[in-house]
Amino acid sequence: MKLSIEISKYPLTSDYIEPIKGFIELLNTNPNVLVITNTLSTQVFGDYDEVMALLQQGIRWSFETYGKVVFVVKFLHGDLRP
Repeated sequence: MKLSIEISKYPLTSDYIEPIKGFIELLNTNPNVLVITNTLSTQVFGDYDEVMALLQQGIRWSFETYGKVVFVVKFLHGDLRP
């Protein structure tokens, strides 16, 4: 099953750029998952299990590395890449 997500990360710190960049870099480690980043959010497309595992890894890493972080995620069934 294919999955599309749109995710925004809001680190609760004044130095927010590095935590966001690190999260996006982690998302880009799986060659089977397409990651499209823009100024407002990041879109991730791929197999449901791979996208969810990558998302779980990235969110855990963010919490352990940076503490308080807010994530806003939209999940859409199917491959809705542009």
